[in-house]
Amino acid sequence: MVNGKRQTKLVADMTAGIHRIIADAPVALGGSDQGPGPHEIFEASLVACTIITLQMYADRHQWNLDSAEVTVKIDKEGAESHLTREVKLIGDLSDEQRDKLFEIADKCPIHKLMSSHISISTVRH
Repeated sequence: MVNGKRQTKLVADMTAGIHRIIADAPVALGGSDQGPGPHEIFEASLVACTIITLQMYADRHQWNLDSAEVTVKIDKEGAESHLTREVKLIGDLSDEQRDKLFEIADKCPIHKLMSSHISISTVRH
């Protein structure tokens, strides 16, 4: 769970457990560049989940995944949104291991969540 409140006009100050996250609107929209924007945080959640999922899988199978570099970009927003994710695997891996890791990338919990039909309930206070 993440909680947040407005810090300044367009800056959100959020907490996730003991961690603090600052989000800001883009400068072009009046933001002050104090943190990533909401879209970038959305993209970052898929980046982080992909990297963590790949490393956990590789560790469990004792594969030599030294690192994974992941980039996510929102290409299209709307009723039919689209993201592009680039994944670079670094390490001494066989072709079969690489293929399996690319398959596993789609199994990270955030990928599953983003790929599903999502409904949002707002509780009014």
